[in-house]
Amino acid sequence: MAKPKRVAGIATVYRKWSHAEIIFGKILDGYLHDGGAGPNLQLVSLYLDQIPDRDTGQVAAKKHGVRLCKTIDEAITFGGNQLAVDGVIIVGEHGKYPENEKGQTLFPRRRFFEETVQAFDRCGAVVPVFNDKHISATWVDARAVYTAAQKRLIPMMAGSSVPVSWRRPELELPIGCPLTGAVQVGYGPFEAYGFHAIEGLQCMVERRKGGETGVRAVQVIAGPEMWKAMDAGRFSRTLTEAGFDHVPTKRQGDYRDLTTRKGRDSSAIMIEYSDGLRAAVLVTNGYLLDGDGGGFAFAGQISGEATPRACQFYLQDGDPFGHFIYLVKAIDSMIQTGHPPIPIERTLLTTGILDAAMTSRHENGRRIETPELAKIRYQPSRWPFARDPVPDRVPRKK
Repeated sequence: MAKPKRVAGIATVYRKWSHAEIIFGKILDGYLHDGGAGPNLQLVSLYLDQIPDRDTGQVAAKKHGVRLCKTIDEAITFGGNQLAVDGVIIVGEHGKYPENEKGQTLFPRRRFFEETVQAFDRCGAVVPVFNDKHISATWVDARAVYTAAQKRLIPMMAGSSVPVSWRRPELELPIGCPLTGAVQVGYGPFEAYGFHAIEGLQCMVERRKGGETGVRAVQVIAGPEMWKAMDAGRFSRTLTEAGFDHVPTKRQGDYRDLTTRKGRDSSAIMIEYSDGLRAAVLVTNGYLLDGDGGGFAFAGQISGEATPRACQFYLQDGDPFGHFIYLVKAIDSMIQTGHPPIPIERTLLTTGILDAAMTSRHENGRRIETPELAKIRYQPSRWPFARDPVPDRVPRKK
């Protein structure tokens, strides 16, 4: 095996079961966190923006000889005038950060990336960068990050573990399929988990005829009105129930009633694509339960077929969080080759959809036209999703 590529870790916090611990833990302790096989990467430096009472990052760094750094520049350069790493992984998730008036948590993802770029510019070189989950909370910040990466030819990838997780059944839509409608079901919290649901939808619909063509409008329909919109044909009841049918853990009872009781905060995110496709992402709190693989499922209708194609995105709850294995493998591939296996434009688009949805939600369901998203075009990823057996729960090596 080739010499491991050296990686800098940039994180908001590092505590048990945080995204930072799960992703970096697979580099330090193997995919199963048991000291076994892992990616061909070596975490050599770590910057932590916050140190909570339950921090586990400092212990992990000391155990594995990882340099704890006071700045992002130090993590990338070790204080010198050349890059000391072959890749950068940014995990701007978890921690205590402010919210804006729309309820978006302002994790410092843009700042992390801009400080990374400052180090690149100072050294006159770049390396691949992965950004966990959405690129930033707001479209303005996400576009700035994307533009800066494109200008410098930085290989960059971002996004959720949902698109690379197991699918039950193993559904892979044919590239170029004539998709006529799609529904993604999921659950909240609205922003944090809504992003995962949108990425689950997007990794499917991007495979339609013509590839991705962008999104022209987004609207959130909340509470009982979401089901009235379904009855009116704004999104498909058949696809909705096909998605629900693929989630094993549901409460008994009428999903309309369960999702619209006081305090449920359920909504439909209506997405109008530039090529005319219409899709919905349903945040159905109170009905789908977080167990036996989670509550994310997709259903799509292909022209000429009588039955929808549908699957659950299966997520492993608890150690070793096996679905993250396949995200880390994609990160490893990018850092080894310099070529992102999943297009950054997918997450740029899903970031913009989520920001527009947060605006619509804040403005009582106003339809938000998105000319900035209508021009995002890309071809679908061919990176595989998980097909190996789900790993057993493995006690961590002490």
